[in-house]
Parts: sequence; structure tokens; C-alpha cells
Amino acid sequence: MIISIVTAVHPGGLPYLGAAYASLDSQVLPNGWTWEWCLQADGSDVAVREALPQPDDPRIRIGSSRKGGPAVARTMAFARSVGELIKVLDADDELTAGALARDIAALEAHPQIGWATSRVLDLMPDGSLVGFEGDPPAGLIARGAVLTHWRQHHRAQVHPATLCVRRDLVMLLGGWMALPASEDTGLLTALSVLSEGYFTSETGLRYRKHAGQSTAHPDHGQGAEWAARMSIIEARADALAALVDRS
Repeated sequence: MIISIVTAVHPGGLPYLGAAYASLDSQVLPNGWTWEWCLQADGSDVAVREALPQPDDPRIRIGSSRKGGPAVARTMAFARSVGELIKVLDADDELTAGALARDIAALEAHPQIGWATSRVLDLMPDGSLVGFEGDPPAGLIARGAVLTHWRQHHRAQVHPATLCVRRDLVMLLGGWMALPASEDTGLLTALSVLSEGYFTSETGLRYRKHAGQSTAHPDHGQGAEWAARMSIIEARADALAALVDRS
């Protein structure tokens, strides 16, 4: 069985791609499982192979497409994947020891859930790790709970950068939302109205903070673009919830 790691690669993430690979290469998976890493360069000028310490690792699949932003790159990476489970890993982030095994264990132990997430620590430029309050209790997350929390706070209840999800649900939703940012939040909120999820309280990701990341853009958290993103994320999730409730 295969867990597919999908990674959109932009120029700002290239300096950290080696650390992302090291964190993935060190994962110990349950018996019968292996991983593939589907990297998608967002534009033909993004030198992914040159940034990797082991570009010939047979588990690595490198592709490129016209520049379209993280949502397009992730969806294109997903299109080339073959795994039963799909795991997100941004090019500038790092998995913690055991992260993939914990995701797999949660989804195998609870066949009714569609997705799993975990605790995150921010990896600061000085190398320090910073956590934050507000994580939900470890265990099952009720269907719709993420959307309810997001509606109140415009912040997801759990971190979308840690998402591990069953392949059929990503396919059903058409991949990541066609947005310049918040595309991962859009997918997570939609998933939350379709299925129960799971939260692991052990840290699963070191989320790197740096000047080149897309969330540092001034339009990310305010202005007309932000308002439009928030509106369409909520509207799609509401439409899906109404459809599920009628069925």
C-alpha cells in the first residue's frame, strides 16, 4: 500500500527542499506500506531536481506545469499520484518522526473517517519552535466541526498543512480550490462537511516561517482578495453540507 506525498514547489521553497526530503526519508512506515513523493514545479523554471540531495530516489516523482499557484501545482501532483492515502507536505516544511505512521494508524483504526491532521509547531528563522493554544482534543473530529470553527474565527480548527486524506475524497472534490491562497483551507473545510476526521496531539509538522512563503504576502490576511477567498470557501462548504444533509 502506498501513501502519496504531494508537494507544490515554488522558488521560495527550493532552499528548504533538502530538509523536507530528509524528514520524509527518515519516516518508518507500518509493514506493507511505502511512500511516493510527487513534487510539482509551479513553472518550468523551478529547478526541483537540482535542489534535491537524492533526486534519483525511485520513490520521487518530479513533474512541472505552467505557473498557476499552489492549488494548481498540488492538484497536478495529485493527478500523478497512485496512493490510497494522500498526504500534504509543503516544500519548506518538515515532517516529525512518526508522522506518517500516525496518520496511517488513525485512518486504519477508524474506517468511517476520511482525513487526519496533527499538531503543528512553527519553525522560526532562528531555529526555535513555537506552538500555539487552541488545538482540539486528540481523537475524532465530528463532521462539520471544522467548518463551524472556521466560520466563527476564519481560522481552521486544525492545520491544513498536516492533512492526510483518503484518495477518493480528494478526487470527489476535484483537488484543491482554484484560489491564489487558502486553497488548503478550502479543501479541509469541504472535507469536514463530508466526513468525520481525526486529530493527533503529537506534533506532526514543523511549519517553517520565512520571508519567501506565500502566507507572508500582504494580501493573505486582509483586503478584497482575502474577503473573496473567505466568501467562496464558506459558500462551497455550505453547499456541500446542504447536499449531504438532504441525502
